[in-house]
Amino acid sequence: MKIKANSIPEYLENIPKERKTVMEELVSTINKNLPKGFKEQLNYGMPSWVVPHSLYPDGYHCTPELPLSFMSIASQKNFIAVYHMGIYSNPELMQWFLSEYPKYCKRKIDMGKSCIRFKKIEEIPFELIAELSTKMSPKDWIKLYESKFKKK
Repeated sequence: MKIKANSIPEYLENIPKERKTVMEELVSTINKNLPKGFKEQLNYGMPSWVVPHSLYPDGYHCTPELPLSFMSIASQKNFIAVYHMGIYSNPELMQWFLSEYPKYCKRKIDMGKSCIRFKKIEEIPFELIAELSTKMSPKDWIKLYESKFKKK
């Protein structure tokens, strides 16, 4: 589901009303818990948190004019998604998340590489998302990103 918006508040205004409160809570949870240095902005049409060019001038290697993405959320057609590049890039963080998830949710995890899908919005584990948000600083993400993705 593509939501037309030029800002995060506009994005939140244009999602289905039954998802608005949950998405606002996700934005708030992430903002309260991400280490300093990440910047909140609409990126790829989703509420996102990025490493700004002021901290990482190189930007995203495929599109250097874009800042380095770290985390995003989206209201998709059949689910709400949380995208976390640290989980995708760090096997230890992935293992931590997979071991913690059953403590918060009864359902089997629905996950892609960096995408965690929540089909039942009432079962989103905000406490777990909060803790996940604390696990990597911009400096940590840059170092990991450069070791895994950036061509030398």
